[in-house]
Amino acid sequence: MLPKAFAARGMATEKQLFQQITSTKNIMKITSSMKMVSAAKLKGDENRLYAARPFNKWGENLSGEATLLEDGFEAGFEDVPDNCLIVPLTSDKGLCGGVNSFISRGIRDMCKKLDADGKSSNIVVVGDKGRSQMRRTVGEKIKLSATEVVTPYSFDLASAITAEVLSAGNDYSGICLVYNKFINSATYVQVYKILKPMESTGADEAMVAYEFEPDIKNEVLEDLGEYLLCSQLYHAMMEAAASEQSARMAAMENATKNAGEMVDSLTLQYNRARQARITTELIEIISGASAIEG
Repeated sequence: MLPKAFAARGMATEKQLFQQITSTKNIMKITSSMKMVSAAKLKGDENRLYAARPFNKWGENLSGEATLLEDGFEAGFEDVPDNCLIVPLTSDKGLCGGVNSFISRGIRDMCKKLDADGKSSNIVVVGDKGRSQMRRTVGEKIKLSATEVVTPYSFDLASAITAEVLSAGNDYSGICLVYNKFINSATYVQVYKILKPMESTGADEAMVAYEFEPDIKNEVLEDLGEYLLCSQLYHAMMEAAASEQSARMAAMENATKNAGEMVDSLTLQYNRARQARITTELIEIISGASAIEG
């Protein structure tokens, strides 16, 4: 006959397995629900992104197209000017795969390369997750952060963030937006776009094909530069929001799948432990009956 301590330990193990199965099933329900919520939010973010892309089209003629962060790293970020203000766009919430980690690592590599080339840079980070990650690597460069941003994003919100970015200093030679670009529901890439001040004179004079009154050209280009930054930031925020929801949907789908596999594995262990306990009890009963008969 088995010792009581062994039997009690066997019963406890069986009970623990049952509790793990129950808790894992509850987690699977939560992740499945979060996946459906993210899918619904993604549809709305996609619609807002498609509506925001015209804000990017006209600006590409003045600022140029976005560059892949990977290509910029291979080229040494030579196009990033000295005394640049870097604006990475991250999320306030987690459980969205590598959306924030990719941006944080890209900013770390960019700052490291710029410092090696003798170029100065500062950071204005959008999103609490990005702030907490970058604080450990490039914390001395962070001048301002915008967290607890209201979602879904709007042009009014982009205007408010633009005002905060400009308040960080107007003497920068360029502003670099770093964000995730939405490709489809399963793919997104990290890109950056550089916005330089629009000069009214000199070799870098902007919009030379247009005629302005001599006394208002500087003011017009300054206002146009602010609106260009706002519209490009709005488009970048829409790209980042769609990428975040697509990544969260994929992450919750993988979590649900992994939870299901864990439930199957735990159920198998539970059944084996239960069968072992029943077999042990039957042996004890048969042995006791044989001893009485004998």
